[in-house]
Amino acid sequence: MKKYFLFLFFISLIAKFFFLSSCANIIPPGGGPKDSLPPVLINALPKDSTLHFNANKITLEFDEYVQLDNALQNELVVSPNPVTLPVIDSKLRTVTIRIKDSLKPNTTYSIDFGKALKDVNEGNILRNFIYVFSTGNKLDDGKLSGTVTLAETGGADSTLIVVLHKNLNDSAVKKERPEYFAKLDGKGNFRFHNLPTGKFAVYVLPNDYTKKYDDSTKMFAFLNAPVDIDSNKQLITMHAYEEEKRKEKGAATAAASGAKKPGAEPKKLIYNINLNDRKQDLLENLEFSFTTKLAKFDSSKIILTDTNYKPVSGYNILADTSLKIFSLKYNWTEDQYFRLIIDSTAFEDSSGNRLAKIDTISFKTKKESEYGSMRLRFNNIDLSKNPVLEFVKDNKIIDAYSLTQKELFRKLYRPGDYELRILYDDNKNGVWDPGNFDLKRQPEIVQKIPKKLTIKGNWDNEVDIIL
Repeated sequence: MKKYFLFLFFISLIAKFFFLSSCANIIPPGGGPKDSLPPVLINALPKDSTLHFNANKITLEFDEYVQLDNALQNELVVSPNPVTLPVIDSKLRTVTIRIKDSLKPNTTYSIDFGKALKDVNEGNILRNFIYVFSTGNKLDDGKLSGTVTLAETGGADSTLIVVLHKNLNDSAVKKERPEYFAKLDGKGNFRFHNLPTGKFAVYVLPNDYTKKYDDSTKMFAFLNAPVDIDSNKQLITMHAYEEEKRKEKGAATAAASGAKKPGAEPKKLIYNINLNDRKQDLLENLEFSFTTKLAKFDSSKIILTDTNYKPVSGYNILADTSLKIFSLKYNWTEDQYFRLIIDSTAFEDSSGNRLAKIDTISFKTKKESEYGSMRLRFNNIDLSKNPVLEFVKDNKIIDAYSLTQKELFRKLYRPGDYELRILYDDNKNGVWDPGNFDLKRQPEIVQKIPKKLTIKGNWDNEVDIIL
């Protein structure tokens, strides 16, 4: 009997043990608010804003686990611009910075992480986290900020940077690394902080490895005079441009490819024509476009007729400078039928290739009811700056009008949504002109109008535009 009670006693102890063990398992509560706060710095060694800095390692401790984005090298800005970037890594709550470059005496340094530092759990970014120190007995507090726009379009490009040179000679931006640089945000804004006092030459460049103006096809901007940095925040505006457009690498032209091989069948020319559903736009020329440059063109072998094949008069055909696009100009009237007869010998390339046969194209012009009238009023425009109104669609200028008064009226205009820009045409040639650094000539400026213009068909479209 005694053994039996001892047995029950041990069984009860084991049951109690398992019961207590199961009660000890802690299950985290479900739900709850999502963490939306970025990491917070709780300790730094050496401390932020340290003077007489002489360390080669910095340790930053945060209130939660942190990680560095893979794009750290693109985000990181160290000022002054070092030859060798520091090595930065993270582990748990700590970020370690190992300085590999020699530090200059009596200089204020800043390490800006941009958007590269975030927490592990939710990826909340600690934006523009900056660690500052000085190797001298004070922290420099000079500031410079502003905006960079694209001179040709009025837009912004966040891949550009603003660079500062203490060397005020024009050759510095072409031969030397800048002492300081700052990145642009999505609106083209930039800011420098903790700059030393003194004069700096200011430029805009792509954020490439060299950070030098070593190619005239690079995006570039300059100020006509140096800026004098002091403790007061300064605001500047710069306009970036490409002095020369980069040439596209295409296939060799027919002229460069040599003569036809003996016995080879001649190729036939193929063209595109800008008719839409066999309808001719009342506001456009009729255009033929070829993929290769042509060598010969005979306009007498292109005949515009009515539906009875009776030739009409008053049209002419012109080639553009590329000899790839040919325009038939005519004063189109609405809802009229035409035929266009193109002889097989009208076009010829340098290899003697022609059209396969005589082409006859039937088409009609659109009706005026398919267009809307347009009246735009510019209440505060400065006509002394020779403004040119540009209509833009799919990043291409499709129309441009020199404004000589504060109102523009067109009886017919194509329906659609358009971006509007104002080109201030200094030399009155009707097109945008880039700057030239060697001649100290700034580019012509284009102002982007924020609100799009919507033209409705068969409608009187009136809009007031305030610049």
